[in-house]
Order: sequence, then structure tokens, then C-alpha cells
Amino acid sequence: MAVIWLIIIGAAAGFIATRLMNLETNMITTISIGIGGALIGGLILRILLGLMGMAAGFVGAILGALLLIWLWETYGPKK
Repeated sequence: MAVIWLIIIGAAAGFIATRLMNLETNMITTISIGIGGALIGGLILRILLGLMGMAAGFVGAILGALLLIWLWETYGPKK
């Protein structure tokens, strides 16, 4: 159930992360970044902070999405 929650939260986290990083993407890319970030950051942060609950998942989702955006801008296709 935690993974499903992170996927749902990931869509919102992707939107927040793309706006924080001033990245213009289409809706599918934004949601994909958020879901990927949510799964990466949320699960790692949830393991590390165990007792913090859903707040750890949301914070981790945003941090994970920010990490994916940074990786995309650093190593992704160049314009």
C-alpha cells in the first residue's frame, strides 16, 4: 500500500519539483519524474526515518524528484 501511496503523491511531487527547478516539461514527463522521485526518495527516506510516516514519504518524493531533475539536466540530452 505504501508504494501505491508514493505513486499517487509522486504526481504532485513532480509538479512541485519541476517548478522549484524551473524546468518546463509536459505533463507525462512531470508525472514520470514525480513517480520516479517518489519511489526512489520516498522508499529510501521511509527506511531511514521509519517512524515518521507519510510525511517522510512526501518529503522523500520531492527530494527524489529534485534529484532526478538534476540528473536529467546534468546527463540528459543537450539542447
